[in-house]
Amino acid sequence: MAEQTSEELLALFDTAPLNPRFWLSFAIMAGVWLLDFFDFFLIAFVMAVIGPEWHLTYGQGALILYGAGVGAIVGSLAWGALGDVFGRKMLTVIGTVICGVAAGAIGLLPTGAWIALAILRFFVGFGLAAGVTPSLTIIVEQTPTRWRTGLTSFYVVFASAGTLLASFTAAILLHAFGWRGVALTGFLALIVAGLAWAFVPESVRWLTAKGRFAEAREAVARQLNLPLDRVPLPATLPRAEPRGSLSELYSVNPRLFWQTILIWFGSSAAAYGYYLWGPTIVSLALHVTPAVAAKYFIYVAATGVVGKIIVSLIAPQLGRRALGIVFGFLAAACLCVAGYFNAVLLANGFPLFIILTAAAAFFVEGGFSNLAPYTVEQYGVRCGSRASGLGQAANGFGKILGPLALALLAGSSNIIAPQATSAAVFPAFVFLAITMVPVALAYLFLGVETHGREMALDPHAAAARPGRRGPARLA
Repeated sequence: MAEQTSEELLALFDTAPLNPRFWLSFAIMAGVWLLDFFDFFLIAFVMAVIGPEWHLTYGQGALILYGAGVGAIVGSLAWGALGDVFGRKMLTVIGTVICGVAAGAIGLLPTGAWIALAILRFFVGFGLAAGVTPSLTIIVEQTPTRWRTGLTSFYVVFASAGTLLASFTAAILLHAFGWRGVALTGFLALIVAGLAWAFVPESVRWLTAKGRFAEAREAVARQLNLPLDRVPLPATLPRAEPRGSLSELYSVNPRLFWQTILIWFGSSAAAYGYYLWGPTIVSLALHVTPAVAAKYFIYVAATGVVGKIIVSLIAPQLGRRALGIVFGFLAAACLCVAGYFNAVLLANGFPLFIILTAAAAFFVEGGFSNLAPYTVEQYGVRCGSRASGLGQAANGFGKILGPLALALLAGSSNIIAPQATSAAVFPAFVFLAITMVPVALAYLFLGVETHGREMALDPHAAAARPGRRGPARLA
């Protein structure tokens, strides 16, 4: 009998149907993203109450809000590396527990304990990144190739759903139970962490890359409902097991390394720039209160969610690279036009700026549904979690440095509630547009097409294997 290989095992696994076992894992991992992002954004509504109640200064508020961003950067890099060494499942569970405990504990703080609040927010951000980084990786690795592009793009929609859930929860519970009651809902993430531990299997591809063939074989047999003796048991150990060195991402392929940073950083800087500055611009143009301006931005947020859903439908037709190129350039164009027409009102009094910014959000946030799984797919299984972590870290830096650059450009010293003159609006939005141009160019010149390609175990093979579209390999 010929020696059986890991390629035979994974080829069989890739024929798995989207059965109830798959959908259960998908739903639980979606719950991880939903509740982790819910915990992360809930602070916006809590701060609206405790800021005045605790008499927080600008500096204290900045530490609380941006501490979570710093925690997310640290968590994504650390957990991305550990996920390649110790597996995706355990790291997802631990990260979600950290996020849930830290978020829920905010509701137990004594009045005025802003330092403790800032520390807990750091761990909320850390736990968020620690949970979503390996969970995205396991979804990409567990989804059959023929379904992967569409389903993994749709998976990212649950990040937006978590943000919307935080808004609805605050609207419903804040008046009835106060900010402490709202904060205590952060503990809900512990439920989904328990479900992940009980029902989500470890990634078959990661088990195979680690040489844990017996466990991988059993998982494939369960997924396909086959007798164990009908599933191949590889005999040859992998050439190299996954390890935790972040420097390997660069040494494997410098072009993919910089592409990952560019697409995540540019997209994040643009998105957080228009969300942070948009309400101020509407207030300037229409001379309305920030609360009224915020209501206009419901259209922008909703359009961003629609963009993510549409991407999950069209990505299998266009492919990852082509979609990234087109969406990057169109986002840049919409942002430029939005800045130019920032003070124009339509005949019914509706600001044209909102329509154009919503169009930009469609392309920017739709692009996130494409780039998040794309990062993992390009690097392959051995480096998949670290690649996801690198992307999330670049995302974190974009959230901080993008709005900060805008504040400096507009001459504002406040990067939490920025103020700007009408003269600064167009240059600010040109800057946001510029951040999206490298995103499109990175897809064009630095990436490979992953749609229709099986996940490679080895990162060198992942960069060199030809796909349906795009270049056959990277030099």
